[in-house]
Amino acid sequence: MDSPSNRTDVREPEHHAAEITAPPKLPPATPRKALLMIAVVLLVLVVGAVIAMLTRRHDSDVLAEETERESVPTVAVIHPISEKPDEELVLPGSLLAFEESPIYARTNGYLLHWYKDIGSRITKGELLADIDTPEVDQELMQARATRQQILAQMDLAKINSDRYLSLRATDSVSQQEADQQSSGYQQAKANLDAADANVRRLEELEAFKHVYAPFSGVLTKRNVDPGALINAGGTGKELFDMARVDPLRVYVNVPQAYAPAIKDGMEAWVTLQELPGQKFKGTVARTAESIDPATRTLLTEVDVPNKDGRLLPGSFGEVHFRPGINGQKITLPVNTMLFRQEGPRVAVVGSDNKVQLRPITIGRDYGSTLEIMGGVDVGDRVVINPADSLEEGEQVNIAPANQGGNPS
Repeated sequence: MDSPSNRTDVREPEHHAAEITAPPKLPPATPRKALLMIAVVLLVLVVGAVIAMLTRRHDSDVLAEETERESVPTVAVIHPISEKPDEELVLPGSLLAFEESPIYARTNGYLLHWYKDIGSRITKGELLADIDTPEVDQELMQARATRQQILAQMDLAKINSDRYLSLRATDSVSQQEADQQSSGYQQAKANLDAADANVRRLEELEAFKHVYAPFSGVLTKRNVDPGALINAGGTGKELFDMARVDPLRVYVNVPQAYAPAIKDGMEAWVTLQELPGQKFKGTVARTAESIDPATRTLLTEVDVPNKDGRLLPGSFGEVHFRPGINGQKITLPVNTMLFRQEGPRVAVVGSDNKVQLRPITIGRDYGSTLEIMGGVDVGDRVVINPADSLEEGEQVNIAPANQGGNPS
């Protein structure tokens, strides 16, 4: 065992606990001050909530305004350009036959034979077709036989009437008997007149089995073949179409600015794209004597001789006038056109920023621009590159001039 003298005293280091300073003692708040602090806190919370609600409402209103603004399309506009008019007025025109008529049958039956086909030159009264009419033939034979019966009855009634008149002279018969025989004779005469009328009616129907041309012209359609069932009148099948092509009628819409210069008898020339370098002289036959309020144009008819048949009805051409007045010439870029089922349109923005789809009359094509003969004025605001979805009365915004590509 180790003695106490040999042991080494090992003393553990002394640990001193950290001294903690107690917080100062505050006097307790009075109840009035505590209520005031709570009121301040509640007021701050209420003000924060109101500010947050107003902020959300403002953001919602801004978003709604932005959405509404973006839903209204923005369009660029341009004014039509007024240019110096040409000495010669050139307008599009439609060439039509001077007379055109469908040919129908006037009697029932079956087509026996046709004599003219499409493209045939026909003179008035020329035979076009024959119709077999067995029912009408039988009715005519029966009507004639009935007439013969009525004629025989009338002859007998006349003999009896004359006999009774002779007997009445000797008082062998009464006046009533004589009057009855005379009345029978008059009735027989009326029956004969009715039979004659029926025979004439059937004879006319019989004559309708031959179809003749009502005027001179060209056969443009043949719609039947031998053996086809034919019904009389417009409810039946159309047999032929005929057109008188000499002269031709050319209809053209003259702008209001040139209307006063268009007179009956005025010379005009017609040109066609498929016949370059050739002009066909015509004469203004008549005008509508009224401006169309939809297009602001005057409908004019020009008659053009066509003895050689070089001009075909239904063609599209150009009519050249020399009106001798200074009318207004308006052009628009081709990228303002809207092609709808009803015809060419342009979108015009009114003073209320609403779209108006106006019909226009197109004159000459200059490539990048078109001559507009009616429908717009130089003061109108016309939409450039209009969307196909634009509708009549739609609200739009006007883009600044530098965004439209063209000055407005």
